[in-house]
Amino acid sequence: MKILVTGANGYVGQGVVNALLNRGAKVVATDFACDHVNEAATLLPCNLFEVENPYEYFGKPDCIIHLAWRDGFKHASINHINDLPLHYAFLEKMASSGIKQMVVMGTMHEVGFYEGSIDENSPCHPQSLYGIAKNALRHSVELLQKDYDFVYQWLRGYYIVGNTRFGCSIFSKITQAADAGETHFPFTSGQNQFDFIDYDLFCDQIAATALQTKVTGIINCCSGHPMKLAERVEQFIKENNYDIILDYGKFPDRPYDSKAVWGNNNKISEIME
Repeated sequence: MKILVTGANGYVGQGVVNALLNRGAKVVATDFACDHVNEAATLLPCNLFEVENPYEYFGKPDCIIHLAWRDGFKHASINHINDLPLHYAFLEKMASSGIKQMVVMGTMHEVGFYEGSIDENSPCHPQSLYGIAKNALRHSVELLQKDYDFVYQWLRGYYIVGNTRFGCSIFSKITQAADAGETHFPFTSGQNQFDFIDYDLFCDQIAATALQTKVTGIINCCSGHPMKLAERVEQFIKENNYDIILDYGKFPDRPYDSKAVWGNNNKISEIME
């Protein structure tokens, strides 16, 4: 099975390429550059929005995992809105050319402020430009699926835990601070409860989803249970032996973050069995 991974040089993309290769898939990887991507994949660096016929250019893949997205951790960036038509146009080209399966990365921020367990039927009222743009792309891909009848899987990501310094998550920022020799890290109250999932498992869930077609639609890539942010970050610091103390209350909690929210993991559990 040949799978195209866009955004392959990014934080998630690198791990997804490795997970697919470990599962025996043939991978075509693309990004503006591919210098951090496993060379066992076919590497085709380019601006995918400028490719006239991407389905042909990328070798007629059986499936696309669309991870490409600018400023994913900057929720107020106007680029989320500016880039939305480009993502739609690219995916429409893939759909109209005959792609059989489309896996697109979403986010729990599509849902907005919500308390409790999120599933595919949870109402969406996004409260950031990031969430608004992803939610709009999801609706657009659902319409494309009706027109072109490909296997459609929308993956809703939650809170990824990983100790790479190359990301922009709270965990990457703490790793960057530790590498810089800092001993204190400004923090929120840390009382909000989120669904945390380790990086390697998250990437493997994405790969496993793409390598099957039984479970479709909106799928939560998650652990299925909530945990206090402070508790998980303190655990992360201990796991990595960082000499860092959290300075609680230095930053306010984001107003659009729920007090306790997590993903329903029924569908991803079925896939991972």
